[in-house]
Amino acid sequence: MRRIVVLSTGGTIATRRDARGTGVARDQAAALLQRLPADLGLPLEARDVFTLGSYLLTPGDMRAVAQAARDALADEDVCGVVVTHGTDSLEETAYLLDLFHSDPRPVVFTGAQRPADAPDADGPRNLADAIRVAGTAAARDLGVLIVFDGRVHPARGTRKTHTLAPAAFSAPDGGALGRVSEEGVAITAAPVRNKPLDLGSLHLEEARTDIVALYPGSDTSALRAVVEAGARGVVLEATGAGNANPLICSEVARLTAAGVVVALSTRVHAGPVAARYGNGGGADLVDAGAVPTGTLRPSQARILLTALLGCHRDPARVREEFRIHAK
Repeated sequence: MRRIVVLSTGGTIATRRDARGTGVARDQAAALLQRLPADLGLPLEARDVFTLGSYLLTPGDMRAVAQAARDALADEDVCGVVVTHGTDSLEETAYLLDLFHSDPRPVVFTGAQRPADAPDADGPRNLADAIRVAGTAAARDLGVLIVFDGRVHPARGTRKTHTLAPAAFSAPDGGALGRVSEEGVAITAAPVRNKPLDLGSLHLEEARTDIVALYPGSDTSALRAVVEAGARGVVLEATGAGNANPLICSEVARLTAAGVVVALSTRVHAGPVAARYGNGGGADLVDAGAVPTGTLRPSQARILLTALLGCHRDPARVREEFRIHAK
């Protein structure tokens, strides 16, 4: 029988509060399905991956979610997969899965901004919407999706843009792909996707990647520290369209020559990284070896860099693959 598999990983959608009002993820997948607001007319199977707040997740945990989704899709009777996930790092896990997702059937992420025991909990509706999307033919070949507050977003380029509001996610540079309601799913756009990576080749043991924030007066201390701690890749969260200063540029050149892959992103909300300025700006950083991330912000740029380092050992190949995926 055709069915949808719901993978639970924890997060606010599974959270209940104690006497202090402090929330901890507790509920498992079966409990989430019991709170659906209506019978969706689709056979559902609940599976638990783990039960954690997503601020606790590691790249290894994210890989485990990717493997769980792949295992679910190994069954031809499964028409789609839904992943319930905490919102803090949902954008990272969803993008990691999208990088490796080679199946036409959708994997749909969702979660909640209000805990399971809140009187106005948004989790049940978000979960129902995600199931509707996972069950529609219109979602095939779109890759990994994020469904939240009635909107359907692509995994790539979507990020959490509000800490508490129900409409927590947006894709500032590309926009939503569609909407979902009790009346149905309307998909109005499709994302451009690259050739999937091979999940079997992903080994994270030596793929540490860190993010280093740049700001007025930045020196090289943080950049050197993460590399000394074992980072093989670094994402620079630069200012403006991707700018720093001459000290940072010199350090980027040194690290690149030593085999560290440096990616250049920005702290600005929207728009692409652009190599426009000298004297330590983006043009000098690119000349020093930094690879622009396009519209990927640091959170997802780090995931891409981690995935590529985990699949390939050659820094030159990682830089070239990064350029392709960041377009």
